[in-house]
Amino acid sequence: MSPATLRALTTRTLPAGALLLAVTGCSEDVRPSSPASAPGAAPHRAVTATAPPTPSDRNPSMNIRLTIDGHQIDATLNASAAARDFAALLPLTLNLSDFHQTERIADLPRRLSTSGAPDAAEARPGDLAYYAPWGNLALFYRGSGSSDKGLIILGHLNGGDTEHLAIATEVTIEAAS
Repeated sequence: MSPATLRALTTRTLPAGALLLAVTGCSEDVRPSSPASAPGAAPHRAVTATAPPTPSDRNPSMNIRLTIDGHQIDATLNASAAARDFAALLPLTLNLSDFHQTERIADLPRRLSTSGAPDAAEARPGDLAYYAPWGNLALFYRGSGSSDKGLIILGHLNGGDTEHLAIATEVTIEAAS
């Protein structure tokens, strides 16, 4: 999480947390042992506070569908900033070429955000990745065998269906319905 995001989150949640502590600390649930023991007294109602609801649009991952030379494959993007930025480009149709007999690569229309990305990642078969130094998408059909600086894993094919990637020439990527 970036310092700016952490600062914004703290600024929003700290006052709510202080209010929650104040309300729960000051609301003692004191009830008379029986209604007859406190004539004319109104019954005490316990005050409860609830945390603000979590927005439903904060999904940790996103389902997408790849159509590789006519064959559909489902995949899941992770919750990284780069994956969210990639999802904003969808739908995309890209021409693929082979790279080192391990991955199919394609140029993206623009560079993706690499905010908060790790320094290096090792790709596995079925990984969708962004190679930041070149600004391209990589679809791995074999493992890379090493950690590559600038390689950011965006997601993974569901079920590991990678045999179509080795000979693929075109991919269409869209949000799954």
